[in-house]
Amino acid sequence: MNPRQLFLQHLAQTTDFPLLIEIEKAEGVYMYGPEGKKYLDLIAGIGVSNVGHRHPKVVEATKAQLDQYMHLMVYGEYVQTPQSQLAKALVDTLPEALDNVYLVNSGSEAIEGAIKLAKRYTGRPNIISCVNAYHGSSHGALSVGGNEIFKRAYRPLLPGIGHIVYGGFTDLEKINEDTAAVIIETIQGEAGIMVACSTYFQALRKRCDETGTLLICDEIQCGFGRTGKFWAFEHFGMEPDVVCCAKGMGGGMPIGAFIAKKEVMKSFANNPLLGHITTFGGHPVSCAASLATIQILQEENLIDQVESKANLFKKLLVHPKIKSIRNKGLMMAVEFESFEVLKPIIDRAIELGVITDWFLFCDDSMRIAPPLIITEEQIQDACKIILEAINDPLSN
Repeated sequence: MNPRQLFLQHLAQTTDFPLLIEIEKAEGVYMYGPEGKKYLDLIAGIGVSNVGHRHPKVVEATKAQLDQYMHLMVYGEYVQTPQSQLAKALVDTLPEALDNVYLVNSGSEAIEGAIKLAKRYTGRPNIISCVNAYHGSSHGALSVGGNEIFKRAYRPLLPGIGHIVYGGFTDLEKINEDTAAVIIETIQGEAGIMVACSTYFQALRKRCDETGTLLICDEIQCGFGRTGKFWAFEHFGMEPDVVCCAKGMGGGMPIGAFIAKKEVMKSFANNPLLGHITTFGGHPVSCAASLATIQILQEENLIDQVESKANLFKKLLVHPKIKSIRNKGLMMAVEFESFEVLKPIIDRAIELGVITDWFLFCDDSMRIAPPLIITEEQIQDACKIILEAINDPLSN
C-alpha cells in the first residue's frame, strides 16, 4: 500500500474529508509534494513554524542535542542543560515577576497545568474563560473552551466553568472571590482574530487584582513574535500572572510551557508533592530547538519586520469579495461572505500552490499566519495566487 492508502487505513481520522496533501520535504516557507509540487505555506502548521520549516539553526541545535542525550527522566528531577538554558531565555523575554517555567509537550498540556496551578494556589473552585475561546482539545482545555459545538459530545466536563464576552466590560463583574483564574487568549484565534482594546485588558487586570484572581494569558497562537511583539500582551499595557505558550515555541518541534512567579509555581511542590507530572515535558531535543528559535527571532530581527509584512498583505489583498481583513501582526483573518464562498477559494489556492485554511469558530474567514521569515516577494506571489483563486471560475 502507498502512503496515502496507509494513512486512510491505519491513522485515526479527525474528519471525513482530510486534505490528503502529501509532503516529502519542507524548507523555509515552502513544502514539496512527492513529484516536486511546491506549496507556499501561509499557515505555518497553524502558527507553529514561525522561523520557517527546518531553519538551519534549529536543525543544527537539534542534531547537536541528539549527539548528547535524549530522554533521561521525568520532568523536574535531573538537571538538564537544555531545559535550564531555555527557561532562562524565556524568563528574559518576560516581566520580572514571571520568573518560573514549567515545560510541557503541547499547548493543551500547558493549559491543563495552568488550570491546576490556579486552583492549587488560590484554593478556589471556579475558572472563567471567554465565549468562542479555544484552548485545546484535552478534557480540561476543552472545558474552558468557549464554543458548545465542540463540547456537547463530551459532557460532563469540568464543573465550575463560567464564560465572559471577550472585550466586554460589563461581564467583568462575573469575576469574584470564588474565581481561581480568568483564562483568556490575548488575541482570540479560532474566533477569527479578535483583538480587544488596551482599556479592556487593563480593566480585566484591575478586576482580577480586586478579587485575588489569577490572570492567565493563552499565548499559544499569538506568542513568539506572531503579532509584532514577542508576547501579544505587550501591546496592551498589562501583565498576566501566568503565560501559556507552545506552537511557535519549538521551531517545528513539540514543546509547550506555562510560566508564573516562583511563589505561585511552588504550589506544585507539596501537598501533594509532584503536584503536576509530565514524562516527556521539556524533552531536551525540543528544548534545544526552542532555544535556537528564540535566538533566531532576536538575532534576525524577525519580530520588527512583522508589521510591515502584514501591511503588505493588507495592501495587496483587495477584492470586491473580500469584506475586511482583521489582524494583529501576521495573525490575520480575511473575511468573505460565507464559508460557501470561501471554501472553493481555499481549495483552488491549494491547487495553485498556496496553502491557507479557515477558523474553527469563524468559517467565513481565511487564515493567514505565514512563517515570519516570509519575504516581500513571497508575499506578493502568495497574494497574486489568492486573487487568482478568487477570480477563477472554478471558485465561483
